[in-house]
Amino acid sequence: METNKNEELINKFKNELNIEGFSEQTIKTYSMYLNIFRNFIKKDLQEVKSDDIVNFLSHLKSKKGVSSATLNLILSVLKHFYSEFLKTPIELNIKLPKKSNKIPITLTQKEIKELINATNNTRNKLIIEFLFSTGVRISECLNMKLTDLDLNEYTGKVISGKGNKDRIIILSKNWVGDYKKYLDEREQNKKSEYLFSNQEGERLSPDTIQKFLKVSAKKAGINKAVSPHKLRHSFATSLLENDVNIRYIQQLLGHANLNTTQIYTKVNTNKLKEIKNPLDNM
Repeated sequence: METNKNEELINKFKNELNIEGFSEQTIKTYSMYLNIFRNFIKKDLQEVKSDDIVNFLSHLKSKKGVSSATLNLILSVLKHFYSEFLKTPIELNIKLPKKSNKIPITLTQKEIKELINATNNTRNKLIIEFLFSTGVRISECLNMKLTDLDLNEYTGKVISGKGNKDRIIILSKNWVGDYKKYLDEREQNKKSEYLFSNQEGERLSPDTIQKFLKVSAKKAGINKAVSPHKLRHSFATSLLENDVNIRYIQQLLGHANLNTTQIYTKVNTNKLKEIKNPLDNM
């Protein structure tokens, strides 16, 4: 009986998140962590006490080795569920370690070229080029539709990106030329509203992109773990190396806070090497 009641509660929570404008991926993540919590406490979600949450987080940290970033995310999910959704006066003033600002791993321009050259499939090659040249998140790429791009002006629009915010992206002229050719061939066989689709014209899954990136990286001899997000990191780093103002990079990436973008300045060591030491000027 508790199981059915909890499932009904989680479904109502998901519906409210949808109404609030949360993305499909965020709703999926929130409900996943809520279900993990429910399976751990084995009781009615409405009867939860702060001790239950502390025990759950402690279990994840000590037994599962969950990172501080993930613990903070899970705590945010539970806070939203109890404080905003159930409006339960439950004490959730739990202090967790701050997530570490690890320097993102990026690909060099040489590695990007090798990755693209190692990809034979035209659609997959265009996806790699698009992810790197626009810096969009994988979810944004998969949800993007043809109507979101202005191929004549070499611009695009990310509709309701992270934080439910729209933003403008810039398109590579070379990419647009290649994409138009690909689109003409695709439309002759199967029309689709999506920028990239499968043979049935349906939206691609994240796994599809992850898999062919792994294959291309291995073929190119790249030892780094290549992912769509690393292409996004590489995009930001490339712009910094070309002296693009960090505020513009912030807008292109869709970061709400400039501090999030600032981490790329730690990666850009090439510019540091060009600075002349003051002792050499004496």
